[in-house]
Parts: sequence; C-alpha cells; structure tokens
Amino acid sequence: MKKVPTLDIRRYETDRDAFVAELGAAYREFGFCCISGHGIPKEAIDGAYEAFKAFFALPDEVKRKYHIPGGGGARGYTPFKVETAKDSKFADLKEFWHVGREIPRDSKFADVMPPNVWPEEVPSFKEAGYGLYQALDDLGSRVLRALALHIELPENFFADKVNVGNSILRPIHYPPITQTDVPNVRAGAHEDINFITLLVGASMAGLEVFSDGEWLPITSEGDAIVVNIGDMLQRLTNHVYPSTTHRVTNPQGDAARKARYSVPFFLHPNPDVVLDVLPSCITPENPKRYPEPITAHEYLQERLREIKLI
Repeated sequence: MKKVPTLDIRRYETDRDAFVAELGAAYREFGFCCISGHGIPKEAIDGAYEAFKAFFALPDEVKRKYHIPGGGGARGYTPFKVETAKDSKFADLKEFWHVGREIPRDSKFADVMPPNVWPEEVPSFKEAGYGLYQALDDLGSRVLRALALHIELPENFFADKVNVGNSILRPIHYPPITQTDVPNVRAGAHEDINFITLLVGASMAGLEVFSDGEWLPITSEGDAIVVNIGDMLQRLTNHVYPSTTHRVTNPQGDAARKARYSVPFFLHPNPDVVLDVLPSCITPENPKRYPEPITAHEYLQERLREIKLI
C-alpha cells in the first residue's frame, strides 16, 4: 500500500534541494506529508494536551459558558455535534475549542480577529495553548518556505502574507462512542479551508486520506507532525498543491469506547491577502482554474457558512 512519507525538516538547512524536491513531490501526490525533526519539545505538546483534556472533562454547563453565540466558533468553545462536513447529513461527533492569534486591539484586523477567551477553571490552558500555537505557527512558516521554493518562488514569498494570519489552534475531543450503528462519524470527509494544517498527535488510528480512489490510513511516527494542504493554497497554486479529502473514522470494537483527542493548527493567510492564481502555476496543461480573485477573509466566510459554523 502507498504511504504518505515522513521527512525531516532539518534537512532544509543541510540538504535543501533534495528536501524541497521530496517535500514538493509528496504534496503533489498526496496533499499530505509527515514532518519530523521540528524541534517542538515533547513536554510542550504533552502539557498542552493535558490542559485541553482537563477542559473537556469539565461539566457541560461549565464548558458552555465559553460558547460565544453568533461568533461562528472563531474563539472559545463549540459544543458537540455542531460542525457538519460540507454536504454531510450528519454532524461530526466532536466538540472543540478555538485559540486565535493575539493581536493589538487597534489592529486593522481587530474586527475580524476577536480576542481570545481562556477557561478560568484550567489555569495552565492559556500558557500551554498559546505556546503551542506559536510553535506551530513558526513551523508552518518553515514548511511554507520550502513549498515556495518548490514552485520557483522566492523563499520568503509567504512571509508577509501569513505574519498576521487568521490562524486557529483547535483542540478537539471526540468522546467515546457508546451506541452501535451511529450514522455520524468523528469527522466527515472534508478538505481544509486554510493554507496548510499542522496536526499534532495523530498517533491514534482513525485519520485517513483519499488518494487514487482509496482511503489511506495516516498515523504519525515518533514526533512527526502531519501537515496537509488546504483549499486556499490549492486555489493560489492552481491545484499544483492539492487539498486532499480526509476524514476521521470511528474505531471498531473496544477502541470506540475510548475518547480521542487531536490538535490541528489551521495556518491562515492575513485576512486581506488576495487569493489570485499565481502566474507561475499556470501552464497550457494546467490553465487558470479561478478567474475571479477573492480575499482570504471573504473565502473563509463562504466556507464557514457551508460547514454550519455561521
């Protein structure tokens, strides 16, 4: 069976051309790659997971204090069975929290990037959660440097397009499945909205990517973080980098009785970045697929409506 590769990002400094070629090939084929050697300490990841688990263990009425009606789930808590994959009849079997970028409240993006809220019941949540946010933001920027080089752009092409990106860290809790024959799945087949997604702690079975007509399981090895392309980058690169359909399946047997936790980081561009196909990604074999440009913020709003978050 084909397998999504794991690549050591430290090779970007020591074996750049080969690393960029291998990374680009992985993304062109799968839209996914596992990144090792990223340098994010295990203690930072474990500490964040402990804080997130402590929050999700709180009583429902306490968690709902942090649900912001009308906020589209942009910050704070989104309850169980709200988000629904596009075109799915059934809501996902998950609840989650959103951490966003801390920006000055006089920023030009303040109206579309609200302040964070933090659960007072879990004192470690803010420091651990935002520390992981910053670490993944930095790693994502490193991956984007390599992706830029692969499509013959300057290494820092994306730097000023993501430095105030509307990126989201999403701790997710998939509760134990206690009923048999539930029609819902933990996360229905979908593509991500953003530039790239970095998933920390995908060591438990369930994540699958659709490739060449079959579902391939992805479980990361060691410290590897799963990084996949989102629709905004697919659009910008005219599908040179594909945003691949993926899902989180329900485990079978006793495993279904166990909770699953995962923490994706959705790296978004700055809200005013215009998603217009890059000229370098247009060829006679791959003509321009999107004649109309759209800003990242407008595109995000369109997609949030589709998945029933706004």
